Amino acid sequence: MSGARVALWVWGSAPAARVVRLALMPLAVAYDAIVRVRAQAYRCGVLRAKRLFLPTVAVGNLSVGGTGKTPLAAWIARRYVGWGRTPGILLRGYGTDEPLVHRRLVPEGVVVADPDRVAGAAQARAAGADILVLDDAFQLLSVVRDLNIAVVSAESVEGSRWPLPAGPWREGWNALARADVIVVTRKRASPAAADALARQLEQRGAGTLVCVAHLALGQLEGMQSGTRHGLAVLAGRRVLAAAGIADPDTFAMQLRSLGAIVQLQAYQDHHPYAETDLTGLVRGSAGADYVVVTEKDAVKLRGRWPGDVPEPLVAGLAVQWERNGHMLEQALDAVLRDSPR
Repeated sequence: MSGARVALWVWGSAPAARVVRLALMPLAVAYDAIVRVRAQAYRCGVLRAKRLFLPTVAVGNLSVGGTGKTPLAAWIARRYVGWGRTPGILLRGYGTDEPLVHRRLVPEGVVVADPDRVAGAAQARAAGADILVLDDAFQLLSVVRDLNIAVVSAESVEGSRWPLPAGPWREGWNALARADVIVVTRKRASPAAADALARQLEQRGAGTLVCVAHLALGQLEGMQSGTRHGLAVLAGRRVLAAAGIADPDTFAMQLRSLGAIVQLQAYQDHHPYAETDLTGLVRGSAGADYVVVTEKDAVKLRGRWPGDVPEPLVAGLAVQWERNGHMLEQALDAVLRDSPR
């Protein structure tokens, strides 16, 4: 079982998992204490944040993986492209897939993967960027941002509420106090559940803008050819779904909601895909009408898939706003107004 699957099991509801979580509680308490002390040090000025060279929008989350921060960061960067700007998209550098995903989703942007965001900002500026979008940066307290966006998934609140490693939480709910905008995302959760969470968060943080976005499967695209297909093509078809992401089960559920008969091949988040994995998928494709992969998986399989085997379809996520999307656009535009060209 992969590390990601083990973590999901530990954070789940199985009786044996509760025993494991109990053993991890001392580590979780220590982790939470360190995080709180660090945040307090920045609030009090003991530690000081550095201002980057360009106007900065940060996107991040409270829990580990699967909230939709990368699709949201790409959506923001594309918005800035539409407004005539060149966004620099800065990442920590963890994993090789996310920079490649951003380069495909926002080809007009400048993507820099560097754990030193100050150095990354300098690289982006030198390459022509005039505004920065920081992916996975809510806990990056060492840099100043002009707009701080926290992403909370409606699915994540259903599980364990414990800090790492006993649970999936990097920080507790109180950390949302430093967010300028909270975006509640949903994939398999109902609109009512996402809206209820949004209202709860509005009550917790008076004056904080809370939005709701549905991260839905938006299109299917041939991995090699780029040919686009309607979602209806999967209805009633046998689909081998390959997903090396934080929550592969949700990906499978999204495909099943289209009427597909899904066999899920789940891998650890940021899975590198060895040759044996590729061979297994090619072999498995013989028993399926379609192989469907995520954007994160496609960037590691594209160019390696045999030309004599039908190409996989890449399922892209679309950000569909269900609450206050226009107000988020206004907040993004305000960052531009404060930074004349």
